[in-house]
Amino acid sequence: MRQWTGHSVRLLRTDALRLSIRKFADQLGISDRAVSNWEAGGEAKVPSPEIQAILDTALAQAPDDAKTRFAEALGLHSTALTTAVGIEVDSHKFLPVFIGAECAQRLRADMTHHTEDAWLHSSAAQVEHAAAECTLHVFACGVAVFHLVEPHTPASLTELAVWRYRSYAADLPWAKAKIRDLLGEDHTGLPNPEYVLSLYWLASGPWTGSQYDTALRLLSTPSVLVDRGAAGGPAPLDGEVEEKLLATGFDHPDIVSFGVRGISAGYAGWSGVAYAAVAPERALTVDELVACELTVQALWCFTGQIQQMIEDGQDPSMPSEYGWRFLRAAHSRLTTARAQETAQHVLMREAIMKTSGLDERLRAAQDALREGVS
Repeated sequence: MRQWTGHSVRLLRTDALRLSIRKFADQLGISDRAVSNWEAGGEAKVPSPEIQAILDTALAQAPDDAKTRFAEALGLHSTALTTAVGIEVDSHKFLPVFIGAECAQRLRADMTHHTEDAWLHSSAAQVEHAAAECTLHVFACGVAVFHLVEPHTPASLTELAVWRYRSYAADLPWAKAKIRDLLGEDHTGLPNPEYVLSLYWLASGPWTGSQYDTALRLLSTPSVLVDRGAAGGPAPLDGEVEEKLLATGFDHPDIVSFGVRGISAGYAGWSGVAYAAVAPERALTVDELVACELTVQALWCFTGQIQQMIEDGQDPSMPSEYGWRFLRAAHSRLTTARAQETAQHVLMREAIMKTSGLDERLRAAQDALREGVS
């Protein structure tokens, strides 16, 4: 579909999906009156860009037979619909590194954007990167997180998965050099930046029916599409692997769904999060997903530093304001529903907490710091 009109909306509802106005509106997450107004306007009525995206998603998720009926109603060959919609996805990478509270305070002093009113104080500034839009978030507790955003239109999920592994191999040393350059001193003793979780925001895809959810699950667990042990570095598996998984379905006990039917599709896996907003005005925003990921990344890195101290034979210690009480409060905020949170926020947070393993890390780090002051 190049552009939706009231006429094509009516064909999607009546000929393809065979739904009443009310059921169709419920599926899209909009009002009955809006649908009636579009259809009454015919070819002259063009819905807003946000609604265009909702309709694109509804068509992409429609069963194959419904898509065929829609193509026939428009006078198109059914393959014209699948080839017109490619994969459009925004990649969000997060590279955290522990720099200590003193260095964090020094970096934050030169930053313009601050969140002093938040419980996990942080500051942010743009950082130049050759291929991505990059924001450096520095948390007062002593963690810096590079957030890299890159849009992609890959030919396949496998192509995107290979890019992900290869680009991380370049981005990690880049982040290491950048943080040392920003600190302006010899900090050879600093830990290396690490990879924890990524985020894929799916704007569109060519899949239909159950394949759409399978594609999102594969985005959250891309390792199943890549030979990471190949001699020349990560390489794509045979293209038939992706094709077969999309045809037969793919799932894993460690993948957690946090989508809401008719509103969103979201999965958290061992490599990160994949999300698609079916009804954008009711779904989570990308900023809300990023905010949750940043919090998880910062605390993962913070607790990792405590664990590293223990493994190095040291008594773990942190500044008093970031001791075991700080971790106890962090655990409570990440595992307890808040009055202002929607059900979608709770599902998202629970899914990311479960797949990241942060719950257990917070408890272990809290116990270790508490024993150190007893």
